[in-house]
Amino acid sequence: MEPIDEERGLIGHRSTAGTSTAVGGGNPSRRTWPTVDGPHGLSEEESLRYARGYFYWGFALLPFLWAVNCCYFWPVLRNSHSSPRIRPYVTRSAIGFSVFALVLATWSLTFVIGGEPLFGPVWNELVMYNLADKLGLTGWT
Repeated sequence: MEPIDEERGLIGHRSTAGTSTAVGGGNPSRRTWPTVDGPHGLSEEESLRYARGYFYWGFALLPFLWAVNCCYFWPVLRNSHSSPRIRPYVTRSAIGFSVFALVLATWSLTFVIGGEPLFGPVWNELVMYNLADKLGLTGWT
């Protein structure tokens, strides 16, 4: 089992002065926690399974799971060198949720801003605020 450095939030061995594990003698490579839970979160293998699951379930008309994936694995999304096996699922989830949010916002603003001038007489069939009147569900009229 790898030693845990809870003060710095890292998994793995502490780097000592003058020791470098990176190629070319740069900063030592170190892995950060893959989840926002830090040392209380999931292991690397469990994190990979969850990130992959959230990503694929997001395609099943549950795109808010992509947002959950991005929030839960924020350290992986923020640090480009952490968890190379998890990162593709999290970045694709971020892209998927961004596209979903853009489409949803465009669709909403089309109806809010466009309204009857954009859609014409079919507008009264599209809006939901008069649905109870159409179905005769209001007993007070």
